[in-house]
Amino acid sequence: MKFGAVQITAFEIDPAIQEELQRSLSYYTEKCPLSYEIVGEDFVEEAVNSIQFQKCNFTHAILNPPYKKIRSNSRYRELTRQVGIETVNLYSTFVALAIALTQPNGQIVAIIPRSFCNGPYYRPFREFIFAHTAIQHIHLFASRDKAFRDDDVLQETIIIRLEREAKQGSVTVSTSTDNTFSDLTEHTYPFEQIVQPDNSERFIHIPTSSAMATGLPPTVRHTLDELGIKVSTGPVVDFRLREHLREMPGPDCAPLLYPGHFSNGGITWPATGEKKRNAIRRSADTEKWLYPCGFYCVVRRFSSKEEKRRVVASVVDPSPFGDAEALGFENHLNLFHENKRSLPQALAHGLAVFLNSTLVDDYFRRFSGHTQVNATDLKFMKYPSRGMLLKLGKWAMRNRKITQAMIDNRIHALFT
Repeated sequence: MKFGAVQITAFEIDPAIQEELQRSLSYYTEKCPLSYEIVGEDFVEEAVNSIQFQKCNFTHAILNPPYKKIRSNSRYRELTRQVGIETVNLYSTFVALAIALTQPNGQIVAIIPRSFCNGPYYRPFREFIFAHTAIQHIHLFASRDKAFRDDDVLQETIIIRLEREAKQGSVTVSTSTDNTFSDLTEHTYPFEQIVQPDNSERFIHIPTSSAMATGLPPTVRHTLDELGIKVSTGPVVDFRLREHLREMPGPDCAPLLYPGHFSNGGITWPATGEKKRNAIRRSADTEKWLYPCGFYCVVRRFSSKEEKRRVVASVVDPSPFGDAEALGFENHLNLFHENKRSLPQALAHGLAVFLNSTLVDDYFRRFSGHTQVNATDLKFMKYPSRGMLLKLGKWAMRNRKITQAMIDNRIHALFT
């Protein structure tokens, strides 16, 4: 595309970068009909002022915004609320303001974390995107450590292209291992596969292959509420209850479970040589954080994208705990329960098998680029019926040594 003239407004508050920006832009003025202005003021304040005075005339916006959480009572939140924008991070603030500053059919391209794609805190930002733009293209870097090895990036980063006031159609999704783009692949998907119509939270799914685009089969359609199951983050925050923790269990203690107690689908408790403790003292101060001893399904909160599975589930079997009446679950675990009571044994096993399937792992990767698996993400997933989970659990209980291939074959036979 040829332009008669190009006018650039560049925002940069770092004086050292301003100098480099000045050199770069001045170079291009000799190559094309380009004029520019470098604004050294705060972008958020300048943008809000422009929006309030209806100076919204950009045709293109390119952003590499800062990443930083902003408090609900911060100056930035007060400013953006004045123009109808509600969001929790500087990067999403910058993108929302850029959208508001852009003309109809204008293009917005931003390189940002993927964290806005799911979770309740970013729902207002997602709704703002859907209300004012069409998602045209999403590029996903398959490896955090290769694409941004110098930046200590802890979650997946995407490049997103939005068009202001455009009709939403199909979305192009491309991937590459790193920022060389040497192995670029590209697919186009209906918008309904990116934002599923029945998802009340409006999560943004990013399939990276045709197989992932199919999602969960129709038989997997039940919510946890429909199943009578709840999922919660482990309530024991160890540094807040340090005085009550014990290295080994005693007569006045309840077993305390950390992610480190689970491996290869089993449980090792008490664990020796571990930095974490194995028990928590029962008292009036700790009783409200404990669950009745019994069967539960737990999922590690923190996982690495480079691991074979993002969702790693295990069954809590009460047999190692003797006559213990209560259990403590540390904050780095999510646990499935029935209104803070234990699950039926077969149901705990059925949930663990389902969650450990490649089907679920692929589905989870579509909407979560975090280094952690949040209870909210698990809550808003869909599950098989309770009867099917019980059937799956009984199969698992008959086959104590279960491989990934066995899980995937069983899931395929039951649900696809």
